[in-house]
Amino acid sequence: MKDILENYNFDAIWHFTDKSNIPLIQECKGILSLEELEKRRVQVPIFGGNDWSHDADKRRDLHKYVHLAFLDDHPMLFIAKQEYRILDPIWLKIDASIILEEGVLFTVDVSNKTGVEILSSENIKEKIDFEVLFTRTDWTKPEIQARRQAAIKSEILIPNFVPIEKILGYKNG
Repeated sequence: MKDILENYNFDAIWHFTDKSNIPLIQECKGILSLEELEKRRVQVPIFGGNDWSHDADKRRDLHKYVHLAFLDDHPMLFIAKQEYRILDPIWLKIDASIILEEGVLFTVDVSNKTGVEILSSENIKEKIDFEVLFTRTDWTKPEIQARRQAAIKSEILIPNFVPIEKILGYKNG
């Protein structure tokens, strides 16, 4: 993973949420997984996911992870806004070094989608299209557009908790 960070020179990854969740994130000293939220009986003002996605996460044991994106352009935010689950969206900028920590997993598509493979850091180089995510490409070519649309669905799964020290800032979504 370290060579991917160095080769593609990205310093941040992203998490979307509703702005109303910021005080809770500060109080919890970071972003908690769904499992941690439930264990601690934390009342979340606005979830990004719906009941279906939470159930799907639990079926695949993905509720134990905080879901992050490589870019501030994940299609799940679009859906959450369309369904009025998130009314004041923001993107939290997360220090990319968190992907070097033990237990981090990855997917090449929305993680709780049926049939999506859960990947360790050892086998993502061949599976995630980092070139189209982090280098200049010819956006006029339909095949490049298709590659990018597929790649932005990739997810980073952080076990349990993203500490507040790893949150570098935020921007409107």
